This record gives sequence, structure tokens and C-alpha cells, in this order.
Amino acid sequence: MTKSFKHLDTITVLFVTVLLISNVTSTKIVNLGSFTFDGGTILFPLSYIFGDVLTEVYGYGRSRKVIWLGFISALLMSVTFMVVGALPPAAEWSYQESYEQILGLTPRIVAASLIAYFAGEFSNSFILAKLKIRTRGRWLWTRTISSTLVGQVVDTALFILIAFTGIFPNALLWTLIVSNYIFKCGVEILFTPVTYWMTGWLKQQEQEDHYDIQTDFNPFHITSVSKSSIQ
Repeated sequence: MTKSFKHLDTITVLFVTVLLISNVTSTKIVNLGSFTFDGGTILFPLSYIFGDVLTEVYGYGRSRKVIWLGFISALLMSVTFMVVGALPPAAEWSYQESYEQILGLTPRIVAASLIAYFAGEFSNSFILAKLKIRTRGRWLWTRTISSTLVGQVVDTALFILIAFTGIFPNALLWTLIVSNYIFKCGVEILFTPVTYWMTGWLKQQEQEDHYDIQTDFNPFHITSVSKSSIQ
């Protein structure tokens, strides 16, 4: 019998919501002090925090399902934006150009976003799950930060290089990569106490502290959930 959880649905909704909002707000490039990054960077690190919590408490198998749900939701959103943008506007609606500038996603941007998300989130979840076994559940901060450092560099570099190579000067590409990476990792490191509180509270509420000892880590085996758990 599949175990029922009280808060897994809530964490899933928050994860997907943060992902979708970040994708929309990433259409604006902003300057904050010495950092230059896309607007989605402000909120996107929270998706990695939720990803850490999902894997730490519920395990890689359940986290994998949530990552795929986010992927499908982002794909559906992007395709809808492009289809609506391609439809002829009503005669009295004069905002077609504004819509295209903000929501007129190109296939290249969509591909960059989905590839980067897929690779980054699964790298983050995989590393955290493996480190939990290696550390025997101790030193949570070592695996949340280590997984973030890897996942974020994969995500950030893939998105910017796929989306903007040949469009922006190389100097700006590297500025965006470095600024995004430092900001995202910095946010998650600062939120480490929140991550500790969330995981501790959820483990107590759910009576679940999953160890992926016998888990199949293939990201495409979305129906596979390991039963290896310490409660």
C-alpha cells in the first residue's frame, strides 16, 4: 500500500508555482548592485530549496515525479504562450507587440529553459540523495549546499548558453552566468536555516526520513519509488 502524506501535495504545488513564475519573470534582465541577471533568478532558488526538501524527506523517487510534473507544466505553459501569441489579435486589442515582447517565447528559449531545468534539478536531487547515504543523514547543510553548487551551475550555464549564444556578446553571457550562479547559490546558503526547519518539521509531521539505498536513479523511471526508508 502506498503511504499517504499530509504535506507532499502542498510542497509539490509550491515547487511548480515557483518554477512557472520564475520562467515568466526571466524575460526581464535586471541590475542589482554589481549583479546582472534575469528576473526569474530572484525566485528560482526557492525551487531548489523545495527540491532539497522533497528529496531529503520523501526521497529521490517522489522528487523525480515532482520534477517531471514541473517539466510538463512548464512545457504546457510555454506552448500555450506561443500558440496564443501566434493567433490573430482582436481588432480592438492593441497590445500584440507588448505581448510578444514579454510572453512571445521562441522555441530556442523554451528548449533552453526545459533542458536546463531538467539537468539542473535531477543533478541536485541525485547528489543530495547520494550524499545523505554517504553522511548517514548527518550534516544536512553539506548536501544541500553541495547539491546546489552543482545543480545551479548546470542549470545556469545550460540555459544562458543555449538561449543567448550568438545573441548577446560573449562578455555579457559570462557576466550573466557568474551573476546568476553567485546570486542563486547565495540565496540558498542564506536560507539554510529555513531548509533545516522545513525538513525537521516535515520529517516529524510525515513520520518519514527517506534513504535512497535501493533506489533506481534513472530519471525516466517515474513510476519507481524505493521502499527503503528510515522513520
